[in-house]
Amino acid sequence: MKKSAPILPLDHRSRVAAERREKMRLRLLGTAMRIGAEKGPVAISIDDVILGAEVSRGSFYKYFPSVDALIREVATQVANELIQMAEPVVLGINDPAERLSCGIRLVSRIALTQPVVAAFLVQLGWPNVHKPDILLDFARRDLLVGIKLGRFTHMPLKLALNIVSGAVLGAAHCLLDPSTERNFAELSAEAALRALGLPANEAKEISTRPLLDLDLSTSALFRGDMLQIQ
Repeated sequence: MKKSAPILPLDHRSRVAAERREKMRLRLLGTAMRIGAEKGPVAISIDDVILGAEVSRGSFYKYFPSVDALIREVATQVANELIQMAEPVVLGINDPAERLSCGIRLVSRIALTQPVVAAFLVQLGWPNVHKPDILLDFARRDLLVGIKLGRFTHMPLKLALNIVSGAVLGAAHCLLDPSTERNFAELSAEAALRALGLPANEAKEISTRPLLDLDLSTSALFRGDMLQIQ
């Protein structure tokens, strides 16, 4: 008599199903990021995604109601993972000027290690001070503290946020060009600190302090295999 297949415990089946769903979600996110880096997020169609991810239209709609929702999820996932990876690097830094410098340098350097991610963010025009952004929330906190402590010149918060976001976006865009100076992230952080009111020599010293790289092994989306078709 042919033996029947063993019945897996319910919790095991649920876990396997959840892992499969998460793998597909990341597959769609990685595909959208790769295509968005090439042609811009606003130009992505659902046909682009289902063809690139090699999934059916029905499978796509099981995870996202629209391409716009998918793009928003990519941006949110990137921001959350950047915070998770950057936190150990900035942990213990009390000076708001150094914290901002670290943030600018870390995010800008993504262009050197993860050009697809950086190109997607540049095409998206992110970070954008006019839209909710959890990364800018961290910058907002440091700017408010720095202004209160007199580390930064008193100015409208939106202006200060524009200085920081412009430094990040501009540096990432330039670093995608191989001919750009490798220390462009440091130069951008230095320029931002000077614009915020720090003396030139101090801004340079802070922005050239040793800085650990992001640990990409903790990321689900930044891994190279997530940006390729499985």
